[in-house]
Amino acid sequence: MISSNAFLVMFALQVVALSIVFPEFLIRRVRRWSRETASERFRELYPETGLERWVDRFAIVVRAVNLAVAAYGIVLLGWFFTVVGLADWASKVKYPHVVFILVQFAPMLLLTLYGVVRGFALCRNLPQEARRKASLQRRSLSDFVSPLAIWLAALSYVCFAGIAVYLDLVVYGNTSLSRHCLVAIGSVTFAYVLNGVIVYRYLYGKKNPFISHEGRAHAIAVNVKGAVYGSTAAAWFVALIGVLSQPHLAEWQPFALSAFVVFSALLVIMGMASPPGKPGVDETRSPEVAS
Repeated sequence: MISSNAFLVMFALQVVALSIVFPEFLIRRVRRWSRETASERFRELYPETGLERWVDRFAIVVRAVNLAVAAYGIVLLGWFFTVVGLADWASKVKYPHVVFILVQFAPMLLLTLYGVVRGFALCRNLPQEARRKASLQRRSLSDFVSPLAIWLAALSYVCFAGIAVYLDLVVYGNTSLSRHCLVAIGSVTFAYVLNGVIVYRYLYGKKNPFISHEGRAHAIAVNVKGAVYGSTAAAWFVALIGVLSQPHLAEWQPFALSAFVVFSALLVIMGMASPPGKPGVDETRSPEVAS
């Protein structure tokens, strides 16, 4: 009963955190971006009045979609209440739970895809300008994330791999590494590689001409921290799922999954709520008109 009650509480928090609290912080972040960190170029393309109307429409759509998802989550929570008292309840809630998580993340994924496509289209349509000579400040990962967090992320991967191998060979008694173990190690490795690409892209990639220096520094800090902390969280979460796959602990898996989603949402919310950093770790430019 403890595991089922813990799951119901955590699932309710998941609905609130990801479908109610997160969208509001996202809307605030977009409003703050439109007022404080949009570049002069962006303001030229989108005058203040038009930009405000776009932000208002964005807020209405985001709230409507996520409220619909929250309503779906509340209905699902009611069904979970009727199921947790049954035998083998964890296996019964597994797939509806996973589907709901995918539905919760779908608006964010679509929004990210729209932002990438729209940003690419705007950059392609920019008129050719006078070339600019850039004087770049040297940036490194430690400028945005503490060395302790970096070492913890690396150590977490090593510990995860060791735990995965130990569980597979000792706890579950396999004579060689099973497919599930290899998939788990491969998934976490992929997450680390993907987050590494994200870190490199934000530290050294091409700058976004529609974001001011201050906004760029803030975007780098938020995304780089999210990549490092997310990698650490992913490693320990998969290791925890491996531990909870034992028959006498399997009922704790739904709780662990909801807890991971809530923790991930809180990391993103904390990043969005942080004030924009100083644009000190960024490029300083001196325009030179090309002859």
